[in-house]
Amino acid sequence: MDEHETPLLPKPSSSSSSSSSSSSSSSMVASSLKWILKVVMSVIFVAWVVFLLMYPGKLGDGFLTKWREVSSKTLFGTAGSMFLIFSGPILVISVLASLYLIIAGEEKVFTKKKISKFPRFRLWTFPVLVDGPFGVVSAAEFLGIMIFSIFFLWAIYAYTLRNLNLLDLFHVLPKDRSTLLLEITGLRFGMIGLLCMVFLFLPISRGSILLRLIDIPFEHATKYHVWLGHITMAFFSLHGLCYVVGWMMRGQLLEMIFEWKAIGIAVFPGVISLVAGLLMWVTSLHYVRKYYFELFFYTHQLYIVFVVFLALHVGDFIFSIVAGGIFLFILDRFLRFCQSRRTVDVISAKSLPCGTLELVLSKPPNMRYNALSFVFLQVRELSWLQWHPFSVSSSPLDGNHHVAVLIKVLGCWTAKLRDRLSKLYEAENQDQLLSPQSYPKITTCVEGPYGHESPYHLTYENLVLVAGGIGISPFFAILSDILHRKRDGKACLPKKVLVIWAIKNSDELSLLSAIDIPSICPSFSHKLKLEINIYVTRQSEPLLEDGLVHKIVNPSVKPRTNGCPMSVLVGTGDNIWSGLYLIASTIGFISMITLLDIFYINKYNITTWWYKGLLFVVCMVASVLIFGGSVVVFWHLWGHKTSEVEASGHKKVGSNQEEPQNASAELKSLDTEDDIQSFITTRYGTRPDFKETFESLNVKWGNVDVGVIVCGPASLQSTVAKEIRSHSIWRSANHPLFHFNSHSFDL
Repeated sequence: MDEHETPLLPKPSSSSSSSSSSSSSSSMVASSLKWILKVVMSVIFVAWVVFLLMYPGKLGDGFLTKWREVSSKTLFGTAGSMFLIFSGPILVISVLASLYLIIAGEEKVFTKKKISKFPRFRLWTFPVLVDGPFGVVSAAEFLGIMIFSIFFLWAIYAYTLRNLNLLDLFHVLPKDRSTLLLEITGLRFGMIGLLCMVFLFLPISRGSILLRLIDIPFEHATKYHVWLGHITMAFFSLHGLCYVVGWMMRGQLLEMIFEWKAIGIAVFPGVISLVAGLLMWVTSLHYVRKYYFELFFYTHQLYIVFVVFLALHVGDFIFSIVAGGIFLFILDRFLRFCQSRRTVDVISAKSLPCGTLELVLSKPPNMRYNALSFVFLQVRELSWLQWHPFSVSSSPLDGNHHVAVLIKVLGCWTAKLRDRLSKLYEAENQDQLLSPQSYPKITTCVEGPYGHESPYHLTYENLVLVAGGIGISPFFAILSDILHRKRDGKACLPKKVLVIWAIKNSDELSLLSAIDIPSICPSFSHKLKLEINIYVTRQSEPLLEDGLVHKIVNPSVKPRTNGCPMSVLVGTGDNIWSGLYLIASTIGFISMITLLDIFYINKYNITTWWYKGLLFVVCMVASVLIFGGSVVVFWHLWGHKTSEVEASGHKKVGSNQEEPQNASAELKSLDTEDDIQSFITTRYGTRPDFKETFESLNVKWGNVDVGVIVCGPASLQSTVAKEIRSHSIWRSANHPLFHFNSHSFDL
């Protein structure tokens, strides 16, 4: 058989032919169901997007009018008819996506593909724009930007024509014509802002079913939220400005700003919502977010004020347009709240010579995650409100009971954490002199892990990992994952891995102690062609101790905590429970809205817009708390019971056991040490030349797909993406095609 068609999993023996046949049959059924769900979800999504794009025109408005005439007479009423057409599709897709993920399961089988004459082109991994306000933009993202841009131009054009036609229906004096046109234009800007807001909350649901469906991790999706946030607030600002100018021209500014109608739009709640939105917008600008993160973080909690007063401003009828995305966000936020209430054991903590900290956190054995995952960490002794994202540096195959993160000391929070660890180390040395009450503690809470739904680093036979400084952290997880799979004979495509690591000073070489490659896979050089090229940019020559710096590790401390393993209540966790949580909450929400409409609003003739908008929001929150909360309780009990069962079959990592990093310097032979150094090349006083690197790979690797993963600052990502784009445009048929993936945080 052609080696390019050989599966990575072992061929089943003849004795297992019947079970293999049964497995093949069930696999065909699962594949068919997945295909059907994909088609249904695609049709619903395309129809929904087309309707949203056409809505500003006469055709879309006419369709909505006919829809309201038919559906408003049902149990759902007028607000329900708007909810079904604007928000219903995204909830239906979410429910179908949960069923799809349940059928797909967790285990992926990676098989070699026939090498075609030309390498594959992937919309999500090919960089189109590199330098610009959007950063590195892939082909798919560029297509999305173009669609939104065309929509904005089309919406403004369509609404302008409708505004001019509408003016002819009003018999107003010529002096009032411009004021009326200004207010109608402001109304149209507000509607465009609402259509943008339909998508605004979808990218920031960290455990979102939708993000998992299309395999876009949260750290990538945040930039879509940033883009949509700028656009949404720009249109809302124009909306408010048009009305303010119009009221000033009429001399009714103060009177109108404080107006709070019972029937119709309540202006004052809209003013409050807009002010909250403007505060979030200004403090979310890149400069503020980078240098005053706490100001950005605390101000962004005004999203609650923004959403609630928007509902009071427009009422349930119009608020239902954006309710779908907000409801999915509330689902995710409640689940994060439940998970983050648990204090998590810190198994060990240590400070590396370069000042980077390593924390090893306890996790239950039934918690699954992929390499390239990340967690949000809170240390209560430092702050009860601050949560910081850190990449996971350990592989899921390193152990069933722990997750490791590397933390570089960069700001006040990380500096306080380093000082806390120093106090812990001092306390351990004088343990007998301290009372239990005075012994320093580290009380941690964790959200996550989050990341890619599938381990895409295993889908390439050739990998290039580019890191800057602490950006090497997630690549330790990738290397460990690959090596474990090579050792155990599990599905794993990568055969060649090139690591390019740029650091400022040689003391950062101590980060290499976070992974012990020979102890994971002693014969790795026979199973994986690995190269690690290190560039020390601010030193022209090595120091005397550079040869040993990566072997020197400060002693670790084991904080005294009474916590538990990480909670399994995470949206990226068990597919069945997360699907039940979504379905139960959605059914509960629709039921509550229907019952409220029948037994309260219609029965008592409630007509106040802002009050009905408030009731709508209350139903959204209550359905998650009551129906979703019930599922969460059973999910928690199931997780606790399953952890106990799985833990009984494994040796737990505890305070009386050795470090989960099963590195043992005494067990390593000199031959092994020489083998480690044989694949590491360190260069001083220079930076990586990516053009030269990619050209050399043309000769070495030939006509293959290459996965390039970059983790580092935006400048590094732009540099690599620029070379990939240039290389891909001018490549010949015998050259590889590089697929760009970035892994970084800008929160």
